[in-house]
Amino acid sequence: MFSLTPEQAVRLSETPVGHLATADANGRPHVIPVCFAYDGHCIYSVLDAKPKRGTLTGLRRVRNILANPQVSLVIDHYDEDWTRLWYLLVQGRAELVENGPEPSTAIALLREKYSQYRNMALDGNPVIRITPERATGWSGS
Repeated sequence: MFSLTPEQAVRLSETPVGHLATADANGRPHVIPVCFAYDGHCIYSVLDAKPKRGTLTGLRRVRNILANPQVSLVIDHYDEDWTRLWYLLVQGRAELVENGPEPSTAIALLREKYSQYRNMALDGNPVIRITPERATGWSGS
């Protein structure tokens, strides 16, 4: 089983936004910013109530994951002092989780990390779970 380094785990826990890359069955890429939480094993992102076109499970990222579960999540930090630059690319397998206790646990983690989620109706919403399989990164220091 793959595990992140302690430094990578801290960056995943503390970074507020990532960019999720999915691809459809034909390999056509789609990248969007996402809020996420890391529980030490998996990365979670909930399909939330912010305005969207169509249904939650009809979103392009969901359709892509159902067709091709291989995804990447990039988090990074930019600074004018380039010795403080860094990025982390996590590649893994994504699944839509809708049943059992896991979505509630993931939503609790997300509410802990993001105050905006604390008053948002999320219970019962599908959650994307990413199981990391590989991670690469770079740091300017």
